[in-house]
Amino acid sequence: MGLDSAFAVSASGLDAQRARLAVISSNLANVQSTRTPEGGPYRRRDIVLTAAPQGEPFDDAMASQLGDLDRGVEVSAVVLDQRPFKTLYDPSHPDADQDGYVQYPNINPMEEMVNMMSALRSYEANVTAVNATKTMAMKALEIGR
Repeated sequence: MGLDSAFAVSASGLDAQRARLAVISSNLANVQSTRTPEGGPYRRRDIVLTAAPQGEPFDDAMASQLGDLDRGVEVSAVVLDQRPFKTLYDPSHPDADQDGYVQYPNINPMEEMVNMMSALRSYEANVTAVNATKTMAMKALEIGR
């Protein structure tokens, strides 16, 4: 694994965690949204991450034959959480049904905050990996002097 591959793997991790944070932020922003353009309350979203080869197609083909394929991560899908909506009795709410119940999004703010902290820690780990790779590259250049 070369330095460029190390940077590519870390960059893919940074990009994936940025996308994860964007989805978490959207979930937190819509925790009280009872009406969406699609109809009904906002439905929680989640990211699906998958391993992805890094580099040029020819490099990937050679590396896979040699068993030395560098893998990063990519966002393969944003999925809707199928858990049921929260239902609260509030007959004065404009979105209340005929029985006075309102459906709220299936979002648990505490769960979202834990997911956000996890994404931030993963982001920080990738930044640390980029800095370590950069330091190794600088040390390698110093050897050549």
